[in-house]
Amino acid sequence: MMNRVILVGRITKDPEVKSTQSNIPVVTFTLAVNRQFSDQSGEKQADFIQCVVWRKQAENLARFVKKGALLGVEGRIQTRQYEAENGTRYVTEVVCDSVQFLESKGSNQQDAEPTIKEETRTADNDEFYETSKQLAAEEDLPF
Repeated sequence: MMNRVILVGRITKDPEVKSTQSNIPVVTFTLAVNRQFSDQSGEKQADFIQCVVWRKQAENLARFVKKGALLGVEGRIQTRQYEAENGTRYVTEVVCDSVQFLESKGSNQQDAEPTIKEETRTADNDEFYETSKQLAAEEDLPF
């Protein structure tokens, strides 16, 4: 049997580390993953996937990641259930084996303002400039 998940998306809020009764660090977070296609009105849709990460990676996530950061997650899908006041609740989540930080700290600010080096580049001296600029702007990259 195989149960592997690989996701790339943006975290929806700042992660907060908690500890179990046996003092094991854990972070639960939601990852917004864009769908490949737009809806009928032309708007992009996203899936919001619950994830959980344990131990040292949980501490690192809480320390270095902020809302909106681009993350790569690898793990497995796990389901569980618990009893609540209004009946049995079912939860499906990704238990992360690996979390990759796909952006450097503060890269959102750098993306908003092009550097002088980028401004001086043109299609005249770089035949792949326009193509690479377009690919870098797309958020539908499969990796």
